[in-house]
Amino acid sequence: MRVFYVFPMKKEFVDLYKETPRLLYNILRQIYYLHEEDVHYGFNLFHQIIEKNEKDHLDQYLYLKLHREMAYSKKENIHYINDLYRDEVSTLEVKNTHMKMTTDHDFSSFFQVLEDYQSNYFVCDFAMQDYFWLNEIKMLV
Repeated sequence: MRVFYVFPMKKEFVDLYKETPRLLYNILRQIYYLHEEDVHYGFNLFHQIIEKNEKDHLDQYLYLKLHREMAYSKKENIHYINDLYRDEVSTLEVKNTHMKMTTDHDFSSFFQVLEDYQSNYFVCDFAMQDYFWLNEIKMLV
């Protein structure tokens, strides 16, 4: 099971770290693993580099797009893909500052839908030490 965190990045940070995504990953990883006493510092740093999601708009976009195209459902704030033909089970929880995606594969159909919605997403799997810009996913597949 993979857990991906998808962050909408501010344009200036996209431009700054486009060619050096490892540096951006290291910043986000340090924030992710901060000790409790440093949370205030991490919170401030995090909000300087990320763009807030338009949560309601994104939820609506995902619902309208996915329920017509694939085996999809939504319960409360979590979007589900359970596609037996592609052997994919994925969930996506949209929050104001990021999205949390779980999938049983290295790739999720959510990636393409999110990339169509916006191109400045940075994706991290902290457990697997994996990271990439979402708009570069087409080159990987």
